[in-house]
Amino acid sequence: MGPLNMTDPVLFRCESVSRRFGEIEALSDVGFSVHAGEILGIIGPNGAGKTTLMECLAGLQPCHSISLYWQGHPLPPAHARDRLFYLPDGVLPWPDESVATVLRLFRRLHGASPSRHETLRERLRLGAVMDKRVGALSKGYRRRLLLAIGLMASQPLLLLDEPFDGFDLRQTLGVMALLRETLAERTLLLSIHQLSEAEKICDRFLLLDEGRVAALGTLAELRQQAGLDSGGLEEVFLALV
Repeated sequence: MGPLNMTDPVLFRCESVSRRFGEIEALSDVGFSVHAGEILGIIGPNGAGKTTLMECLAGLQPCHSISLYWQGHPLPPAHARDRLFYLPDGVLPWPDESVATVLRLFRRLHGASPSRHETLRERLRLGAVMDKRVGALSKGYRRRLLLAIGLMASQPLLLLDEPFDGFDLRQTLGVMALLRETLAERTLLLSIHQLSEAEKICDRFLLLDEGRVAALGTLAELRQQAGLDSGGLEEVFLALV
């Protein structure tokens, strides 16, 4: 595989992603592309397969079939972790350690600079809880810690599952601004259940319904697919799913 070129229109592509749990088909022939420097949102009702899709792309779940490509070249699923970093929802790394200890550990694991570590600590307002045990953090602070861990990663494609869960409106807007600033060096794939949040942050949308791709495109393109002249993501979503 050649060196990374973040200017390529299509950075990452997956095809034929299928996953079954017994007789239940959680994902059926899912395929889509992610453009370099964009934020692509995966949206869909509960049970649509959003988290399962992310875990399949990250190699955390076995698939009935899957084909991955990086800048047009085949990407063996076993090597996906070299290009993708997946941050699940609800994980709690080393709950008995302090926030400061966990952040230092991940900074070293990711090879992030001290300045990057300090910037994320300040922007995510973690200074007040650096000495607290990870297991004692509130939901909002846990989310801030996980975002700091993810944003220290060196992989150019970052997969985030429910990145705004636990934040109020002001905090959500602040995190959205921070994520936007990262696009100069990485691309984001976000799973979001709140459509109002997805509409504010995402450039394009992948609509999943019962494990299948219902639609893919910008909001304007989705309106056209839905036969609507106007309307926000919620109206488009209800028309397509």
